Amino acid sequence: MRIGNFFDAAWDAISGVWRPERSAFHLSRRIGTQTVALDRPPSLLEGASVAGRREGEGPLRRSFDYISQDPYFGGSSWEKAESAMLRQCFDLACDKAGTAPSELDFILSGDLLNQCAGSAYALRGLSPAYLGLYGACSTMAESLLLASLLIDGGCAKKVAALTSSHFCSAERQFRFPLEYGSVRPPPSQWTVTGAGALILGDTGPGPYVTFVTPGRIVDAGITDANNMGAAMAPAACDTLTAHFRDTGRTPSYYDAVITGDLGLIGRDIVRELMGMRGIDLGPAYTDCGVLIYDSAAQDTHAGGSGCGCSASVLAGHILRCLREGVWKRVLFAATGALMSPTTTLQGESIPGICHAVALENVRC
Repeated sequence: MRIGNFFDAAWDAISGVWRPERSAFHLSRRIGTQTVALDRPPSLLEGASVAGRREGEGPLRRSFDYISQDPYFGGSSWEKAESAMLRQCFDLACDKAGTAPSELDFILSGDLLNQCAGSAYALRGLSPAYLGLYGACSTMAESLLLASLLIDGGCAKKVAALTSSHFCSAERQFRFPLEYGSVRPPPSQWTVTGAGALILGDTGPGPYVTFVTPGRIVDAGITDANNMGAAMAPAACDTLTAHFRDTGRTPSYYDAVITGDLGLIGRDIVRELMGMRGIDLGPAYTDCGVLIYDSAAQDTHAGGSGCGCSASVLAGHILRCLREGVWKRVLFAATGALMSPTTTLQGESIPGICHAVALENVRC
């Protein structure tokens, strides 16, 4: 008997504490500096996406489960509208998965509102444990990443990962109330009114989460709150570089490499920065903020942004393409700007973050 096991057994005999067999635990494998290869890749059991009217008029209209023509979603304020939208999306995902909320071990959610109030009010009264997250526009990748680690580590069997954003509530908090009628400069992006929810399980037919690469905070010194793509692009570049370095994969391994939500300007910056590092992202690279709108026809300037952008694109368009076999491997890398209205007014720069998740139709 190994010495460590001997002392474990001795302590158990003295204290009367039951200790599970160590063989019952499957530890994930950390590879490289930032990436984790999951031993038991969780399955995306189902997903749901809800969108507003403008999003429903865009190129991905057929990928959304529900498109609301009412920006209030039946509520009396923009903030109540966002909570109603997120709850509707969560309920849709559970219904599609045939899973009652009480069957979930955890719910992971967050949004752009102060104290993640949109999620808290949407999900109050439910029985599963709730973990509130703030990763700005990277929240969908963050919640998916953490949900996957909980399942892979044997801490849960079913977990919900979700997030949302609403154009009007975001404008009120981060910029100006709509009544002010402020002019949007060309580099600005349009906050998506949308939500995405995923139900993950320890078993299922896939697609699967096979690798996760949590990001680091990267601050390029950008202070223009109307140019989020430029502020977040260096963080996306940092995380993508780490993922390819740690896994030994190249962009061509994936059928699609999708960041979010950098928009048109941020997407082009990432492509240029990665090229300077000797990594060609190729034609399969795009961004959720580019996909969700026809920027020219819909006058959304540099494209989409907000937690709900990458969330609704992932739970709708990306999941659908994986399920239908259009793509077999996707690297999803959502980005976020970790600033607040206060730091912006104080002249602070805008730190960025990006988390990457590998989605594959076959377990590695």
